[in-house]
Amino acid sequence: MNWKIVDKEIDNQILLYAGYNPDVPLRAWSVIIPNNKKYKTSILVSSDEDGLDTPENLAKEKGAVVAINGGYFTRGQSPVHHVGLLKSNDILIESASRSVIRENIRFNINRGALGIFDNGEVDIGWSSTRNDSIFIWDAPINNRPGNPATLDYEKAEYWDVKEAIHAGPVLISNGEINVTTEEEVFYNTPVDGVQPRSAIGYKKNGDIVIMVVDGRQVDSRGAYLKELAMLMLQFNCYEALNLDGGGSSALIVAGKLINSPIGLNSQREVMSAIGIVSKN
Repeated sequence: MNWKIVDKEIDNQILLYAGYNPDVPLRAWSVIIPNNKKYKTSILVSSDEDGLDTPENLAKEKGAVVAINGGYFTRGQSPVHHVGLLKSNDILIESASRSVIRENIRFNINRGALGIFDNGEVDIGWSSTRNDSIFIWDAPINNRPGNPATLDYEKAEYWDVKEAIHAGPVLISNGEINVTTEEEVFYNTPVDGVQPRSAIGYKKNGDIVIMVVDGRQVDSRGAYLKELAMLMLQFNCYEALNLDGGGSSALIVAGKLINSPIGLNSQREVMSAIGIVSKN
């Protein structure tokens, strides 16, 4: 992917990059937010009665200079429910999904999550909840197709985060590509195919990397998870997490929609987003 800077300075040295690979073809955008005292990462949650709003409206409501759609959510019911852990402003909105059924087999899961500490630092790891407490593992449990594994809380640590969101799978861990699709039991689902993509990660110096990849279009087919991980690694991500994708993938910068979700200029309403907001 060849990247070029679209805006040298959106606000306080926030950088927006546009990338295109005509051979795939693939179109993507990435925003780099410096680790400084002005901004923090925050989980944005819809306050509408049906639990849904566009990323653009969520960004506007919370004063976010950058926002990207967040975690998975159920459809076809009102209000909607988040699929997995959702904690915003120190309020636990949804506990983790403890298990999923795949091919009539129940699998315990500790899926990839983004956590935000009270001091603004972020973390990505494999998480679950117990009795409304959040726990983090340094590795996923070793689920494989047809072969479920046990979730061992003795190997976990209490995750004292103010905000958190489940999505997944993890893309990069400790600076290396580590797409844990099978362990998080995303195999044989649309998540595992070629899709429009959203992702978040951070560098070792604490800079935040946010990315969206367009898909289902003539000039941008979408990306496999491994391809998304490779794109995030181009920006030196130390940890990275796949977010909800498909028609939900939308990147908002300075109040404007940057990409074209599934070829449209409109946004799908979502339950959650991740925003970059002022610390003041």
